[in-house]
Order: sequence, then structure tokens, then C-alpha cells
Amino acid sequence: MHSFTLKFFTDLNSGATRSTHFPARVSHGLVIDLDFGRRRVGSGCWVRDSAGRKSWVVGCAVDRNGNGGNAGGGERPSLDPNPAQNQSSFLSRTQTYAMLKQQMEAAAKSEDYKEAARIRDSLKIFEEEEPVLRFRRLIKEAVAAERFEDAARYRDELKEIAPHSLLKCSSDATTLGIRVQVRSVYIEGRSLPSRGQYFFAYRIRITNNSDRPVQLLRRHWIITDGNGKTENVWGIGVIGEQPVILPKTGFEYSSACPLSTPSGRMEGDFEMKHIDRVGSPTFNVAIAPFSLSTLGDDADTF
Repeated sequence: MHSFTLKFFTDLNSGATRSTHFPARVSHGLVIDLDFGRRRVGSGCWVRDSAGRKSWVVGCAVDRNGNGGNAGGGERPSLDPNPAQNQSSFLSRTQTYAMLKQQMEAAAKSEDYKEAARIRDSLKIFEEEEPVLRFRRLIKEAVAAERFEDAARYRDELKEIAPHSLLKCSSDATTLGIRVQVRSVYIEGRSLPSRGQYFFAYRIRITNNSDRPVQLLRRHWIITDGNGKTENVWGIGVIGEQPVILPKTGFEYSSACPLSTPSGRMEGDFEMKHIDRVGSPTFNVAIAPFSLSTLGDDADTF
């Protein structure tokens, strides 16, 4: 679960760009059976795509009548009253989602376009029925319609089934004029969901909005996976450097974090010091919490 560097993007002081590309994509075998006759994997419900094909979609919501998703016209995804079971179910569903996406990519790469289309249709149905994605959509619609009471209720229910999902895949915090922006992204080509291996990259932009030059000395990360396991990681500088950031300039870099679960979170701080005066004390600059999620979010990149 250690964080490690992949790529240095841009030094804003010079506008130069240096890149080290991700390693080549690796091939993955198909890991679950979606469809096809009597076999099924995991808990879920039978659904039909637009062509009438029948598929078993793992982990979708089921209403009291046994119908998949919103068949009864209701607006609330079904939930287990046990929060611990909800979280476990969420991890299982997000793992399935990642597997489906990887299967579709593998089918397309092998030019089995019929299979790729079938998986694509199952993914669309999964996205419509997945409780986390549905709650996000309901919250967005409620806010747009100024139904804030409904939005608050949806948010609270979403928090019960998937606490990590309320956290955005980006964060923005300022300490003593030093602004730190972060954006994370799931890297499918470096992940193996069938083996519990999920790979996330994140990009960091540090902007010095103060009137004094600073130097980044050390980093500290707190990494929490979807099961609540936490690890602290300390290191000297970032990407092998201890950059000096002059006033009104910035510094950007990218790194990555592997997880054993399809969701988690990161937060931490940078230890810095002002370098315009001898003997200046060090201070910590906060890195606000952000999500690592295979589901992503609707946030824009910075």
C-alpha cells in the first residue's frame, strides 16, 4: 500500500515538462462469467439489455418484490440495515464493476466486439442500478431542483452504505499561503481486480501564494483502504527532489498508490520552511483528504 512516484509533470516556474510514461499495459484474462445460460457468480439479479439478452449482474439493488433496481418506480436503492454489511457489499460491487470494465477492454483488444458490446450493455445496467451511483445522481438532481431536504436524506443514506463515496477524488487546501490541490484517478491498465490489486495515480499542484520563498523538505501520507486499514508513509521531499517554490509560482508532480480494495482515501502534509531568513522554523502544509475510487466522481480536473 506504499505510495511511489510515477511521473513528474511540470515545473510552473519554467514551464518545462518532463515525463516518465507508465509501464506498458498488461494483458488480463476474463475473470467472471457475466451471462450465458445457467451459470452465475456472486449475488445480484437477472437483467435484460436492449437486445433482450439475459445477464446476471452482480451486486445490483433488489426491491422487495424481487425485481432488479427501480422496477417498482421507487427512488431509493434498497439497503441493508447493517452498516458493516453495507460497506462489505459496496466493496464487492465496486470490485465487480472494475472487473466488468476490464473484461470489456480485454474483449475489445482481442477484437471480440460482440462480447465487448454485451459487457458494455451489462455495465450500463450496472451503473443504473448501483446504489452509490444512483444516490449520487439523486443528490445532484435534488440540489438542481432545490429539494435540499431530499438531498440531505440521500447524502445520509449514501454515507451509511459507502462512507468513502462522499469524499471527492480531489481536494484543495491552503496553509500560510501555500495551496495544495490534488486529483486522483483509477488506472485500469495497471490493476488486477480479480487479485485484489487496484492502482491509483494522483497529481499534485503546489502553489506559493505568499510573499516568501519556501522549500519542501518532507512528505507524510496517511493512506486508508476500504476496510479501514491505515498506513502512515514518510519520505524526504517528493519525486527525489526538495523543490524551492518562489512566491507566485508553483510546482506539480504525479505519483501513485496501489490498494488492495477498490476504494480508499489519502491525506497528509508537507513539511516546509521559509528560506529567505536563516534559522526559520519548519511548518506543516495540509494535504486535505481525497478519495481513491474505481467509480470516480464528477469533479473536474484542476
